[in-house]
Amino acid sequence: MFFENLAHAMGQAPAAGGQPGNPLMTFMPLILMFVIFYFLLIRPQQKKQKEHKQMLENLTRGDRVVTAGGLYGRVVEAKEDVLTIDLGNDMHVQVGRGFISGLVPADGGASKAKDKKK
Repeated sequence: MFFENLAHAMGQAPAAGGQPGNPLMTFMPLILMFVIFYFLLIRPQQKKQKEHKQMLENLTRGDRVVTAGGLYGRVVEAKEDVLTIDLGNDMHVQVGRGFISGLVPADGGASKAKDKKK
């Protein structure tokens, strides 16, 4: 007996005039949240992935790169999916193209280190 009254009391009050609410307005907060997530999270991530993929496709001999493991080197040979990287002192490593994190500036980041010392 108590639960029936409680369930009835927890029910949604009818809209003014006894008409149900607009279903579009019911889902509007959910739609708005999806739009915000799309523009703040999904779209920038897709753009960043596209730029990284383009960078990997454009790697050529002589480019200075950093691998996902943190190794810095210069591309000596670029095959389809495998890059041969010179780490210095005639040490060559073969790395999958997908494991390149990014390009290194020509000065190796030395200018940034100098700016921090000033």
